Amino acid sequence: MKKYFLTNSQARQFLFLKHGLLGEHKFIGKQGALEFVKQAGCIQFDPVDICGKNAEILLQARVKGFDKKILDELLYEDRLLFDYPDKQLSIIPTEDWHFFSRFREWAKLNKMRSEEFIALEKEAIAYIEKKGAVSSSEIPIEGNINWFSSIHWSGSDKAARAVLEQLYSTGELVIHHKKGTRKYYDLAAKHILQEILNAPEPLPDEFEHIKWRVLRRIGAVGFLWNKKSDAFLNIAGLTNEIRNKIFEIAIESGEIISILIEGIKNDFFCLSSDEPILEELINSPTPPKPRMELIAPLDCLMWDRKLIQAIFGFSYRWEIYTPENKRKHGAYTLPLIYGENFIGRVDISRDTKSSTLFVKNIWFEEKIRNTKKLQNEVSKTFKRFAKFNNCRNISVSRN
Repeated sequence: MKKYFLTNSQARQFLFLKHGLLGEHKFIGKQGALEFVKQAGCIQFDPVDICGKNAEILLQARVKGFDKKILDELLYEDRLLFDYPDKQLSIIPTEDWHFFSRFREWAKLNKMRSEEFIALEKEAIAYIEKKGAVSSSEIPIEGNINWFSSIHWSGSDKAARAVLEQLYSTGELVIHHKKGTRKYYDLAAKHILQEILNAPEPLPDEFEHIKWRVLRRIGAVGFLWNKKSDAFLNIAGLTNEIRNKIFEIAIESGEIISILIEGIKNDFFCLSSDEPILEELINSPTPPKPRMELIAPLDCLMWDRKLIQAIFGFSYRWEIYTPENKRKHGAYTLPLIYGENFIGRVDISRDTKSSTLFVKNIWFEEKIRNTKKLQNEVSKTFKRFAKFNNCRNISVSRN
């Protein structure tokens, strides 16, 4: 079995190079945004918009020239990406539509789809065929209904919303566009190519499907260890036994490569397709040019925070759901990276009325020296982030 031995510095550089967060930008413009989502397999979507939504913040850190219109165009005009649950709510390449057919079939077997519910589904489809894209507040379906979906929620809900979400879960509807957090649905057949819609399930064997998802998550993070990890969340059927078997088979087949990192007893594993990055690091006499970027809370780089702690010595907790009196930092605090390090975190928000980006606080890690050069890089980073958020002004304060 091939093994690579990396210093801690090389391991950090590997992850940042893989994500396009170190050296010159390798992801540029709309094509670059699409390429990164394809590389990751999926990026997490979250509707909270304090200073950009999670997926937008993730892409702005990696993609030169990224603005929020690019993601909307890829999703709702070009249809090269689509919204669907993967690692929680996610954005996925449309070319992977057929890999999720088993989930659409499971949704059709929903035990709470009564005759009344099925009649409402037909009514909704007929209405959309006639009227076009519609939100739950516009479709003429009244009342509440008991409904359950393991993908979204359970219990009593507005019938209009339940019906639209059910049809979205089964793939009969797609999200046509969004206005803020409001979703508008239309018929999938109008927006997804028939050869994609009708493509057969590529991995009918359940084990092979789970293996595909595990390897995909390894590629999304950069490397992972063979242990329980938040990076593997929402992979149905994945047990410790199955995960061990997947790693054993993937090592034997050469699909993944073992990495030993100084000071850490666990083996890590990356995709064999990332071997050129390893070779480049080992053979390069000089480190890549540093960049400073703000990282999204649910960034795929951050999917295993214990791994981040082990490699970078950086402890991060997203405190948006933590009671205010128990928060150590702010509700929407973003990690800040520079070079090969996590150097701190920033509590940041946007006010659209005054077109102002508010930097409420900056916490640097203990070993970081706040030099003039560092201050200049921070200032440039905030200016880029303000532009990304369509803010003309920046207000910086520290507690």
